[in-house]
Amino acid sequence: MGNTVFGYTEAQIAQFGLTFGIGAFILYMLFIVFNLARESKAGKFGTFVLFLVLSFGMLGFLAKNLIQWILGI
Repeated sequence: MGNTVFGYTEAQIAQFGLTFGIGAFILYMLFIVFNLARESKAGKFGTFVLFLVLSFGMLGFLAKNLIQWILGI
């Protein structure tokens, strides 16, 4: 039957960890950016710039997953 943990294969566990683990990590990083903007009293435009610049890499990661899902890769 192969190696399973609670009926899930290693690949299924890895996919779950990637999907929800990275998602939780991204939410935590967004909280850090928000906290940075609040503590530095950045204002509305400064907060927008912080989120835009510091969240750009996260947006790329999410876009990559969306493109893979759409193309069925």
